[in-house]
Amino acid sequence: MLKVSNLHVSVDGQRILRGVDLEVRPGKIYALMGPNGSGKSTLAYALMGHPRYTLERGMVKIGRRDIRKFSADQRAKAGLFLAFQYPSEIPGVDLLNMLRTAYQTIHGRIAVPEFMGLLKTEMGRLGIPFEFANRSVNEGFSGGEKKRAEILQLAILKPKIAILDETDSGLDIDALKTVAESVKRLVSPQMGVLVITHYQRLLHHLQPDVVYVMQEGRITHTGGRELVETLETGGYKALERVKTR
Repeated sequence: MLKVSNLHVSVDGQRILRGVDLEVRPGKIYALMGPNGSGKSTLAYALMGHPRYTLERGMVKIGRRDIRKFSADQRAKAGLFLAFQYPSEIPGVDLLNMLRTAYQTIHGRIAVPEFMGLLKTEMGRLGIPFEFANRSVNEGFSGGEKKRAEILQLAILKPKIAILDETDSGLDIDALKTVAESVKRLVSPQMGVLVITHYQRLLHHLQPDVVYVMQEGRITHTGGRELVETLETGGYKALERVKTR
């Protein structure tokens, strides 16, 4: 389980998160919604250990392990994964070798034929042509292809906790459905998912178990799918009339 307690985070000396409390348990899908500038992506980067984000106080644990002093790679080895809103291109590093190296770093050695079989299976499920495996990571990929490649990494690495930062942006209807089905398939007693999004369209496919709403650097509402409906019909103003649990 990922457990965040009273988390305060600043960026370049400006406090963005002001006491965030949330948890992500394995086997469940959590949604994090909120207006622009509320701190959603700041939370994602801070949890992953981006050096620009300063954890001023609070607690972040995966299971019983306090990961606040872990580097980004140590957090990944502990089971944390972040799919970026804007995935970067990595010229000269092909997707196949990056994924095999990352897999072996986390899970131990795997024979080349076994890994190739795993990679072909997951690429097929996501509709990614296998020749993309020999291309530099995200180089020349469309926005939708980059997002599918992020979910491919999720499928191969199988972390304990996956944070998906606006994975639905840039996806057409068919790609959105494919990505959502892959995420639902991957959620298990060994993996929980936190999906950061603005829109109902992804959540319509994912059907989250818990919905968090963040405003001004805090979690202001926690509930079920009814919160998504409230936001779609009435916006954030409508939440003033909603009781949180």
